[in-house]
Amino acid sequence: MTEPYRLTLSEMIQQVSRKKLSPVDLAESLLRRIDLLEPSIQAWVTIDRGKVLEEARRCEKEIGRNRKRGPLHGIPLGIKDIFYTAGMKTTAGSKIFADFVPSFDSTAVARLKQAGAIVLGKTATTEFAHADPAPTRNPWNQDHTPGGSSSGSAAGVATGMCPGALGSQ
Repeated sequence: MTEPYRLTLSEMIQQVSRKKLSPVDLAESLLRRIDLLEPSIQAWVTIDRGKVLEEARRCEKEIGRNRKRGPLHGIPLGIKDIFYTAGMKTTAGSKIFADFVPSFDSTAVARLKQAGAIVLGKTATTEFAHADPAPTRNPWNQDHTPGGSSSGSAAGVATGMCPGALGSQ
């Protein structure tokens, strides 16, 4: 079988929906990929492995009971670090908010969760999505940046560390 992180987002959705791919197996595959590449790419600010796997197990149980929260049920996604995520550090790329943990989700994150998505983690961003570059390296040429404020999301998707991620412009 193909390592799950190699599947496209569409393939992941189809296979999870058809019970051919376990959300737990998918989450574990993505976490292994992050373990392999994150030290050199630096796409992530925060990952709560325990929470990711807990949510994946919950999604798997719901699938076993023929319950699905939405079209992204059981799919782990990256969240750019400017989007408030309840209970998860949200720094906006700034030392000023190094310890800030919001008590509620931004609308975008809330809608992803309502659609069944699992928050894989927070992706690196430039400070306040505007200023100095994030530490993220371009996966195809690590002497370069992957671009602007959504660099962590872009690098995460490009390397297969996540099948999709929130970004902004």
